[in-house]
Amino acid sequence: MAHKVTELKRGKIYHIYNRGINSENLFKTVDNYPYFLKLYVKHIFPIADTYAYCLLKNHFHLVVRIKDLIEIEKFNLEITNEDERIKIIPPHQSFGNMFNAYAKAINIRNNRTGSLFETPFKRKIINNNAYLKNVIKYVHYNPVYHGFCRFPIEYPWSSFESYRSDKPSKLNKNEIIDIFDGIDNFQNFHAYFDDFHELENLIHYDKI
Repeated sequence: MAHKVTELKRGKIYHIYNRGINSENLFKTVDNYPYFLKLYVKHIFPIADTYAYCLLKNHFHLVVRIKDLIEIEKFNLEITNEDERIKIIPPHQSFGNMFNAYAKAINIRNNRTGSLFETPFKRKIINNNAYLKNVIKYVHYNPVYHGFCRFPIEYPWSSFESYRSDKPSKLNKNEIIDIFDGIDNFQNFHAYFDDFHELENLIHYDKI
């Protein structure tokens, strides 16, 4: 029986994650990480608000809110250059286009063929702020959990540092900081390592 995939609903917040097929590394060299983010900016930023991300060797985590059609239509009305307008396609297709573009580039560079990502990509809806806060912390602590660093601030391929910086960012930082009731509370919430047992039960393959 075919696996029924939950569609991404506009206006909803999701934890989206996936890994390389057969646990293969998605990021084979250091320059693969910024290339993935470059494609993310092209395909996903126009159709989703981004709250958190983390890229590890063989998997990734994203926390996003899929934009409503009215938001995209309003943006398109304000753009005079047709080439810059957002195409109205199903949100899952935007993610699929990004993953396909990344896999194609990796295959060419590494003389490999076939799928790079497991399919379908995983998605969990986030339906309250308490869950959202814990998922964001979980995403930022993923490199610590997997032994890449001791603290989230030490890992370069996550959104954690952007929250601590005044530099311009494409993240929807202000919205999340408001949910945490300020940057101080955001940092205090991230000051200790949690037992993410309940979240791990939902993300069954994450111990890799």
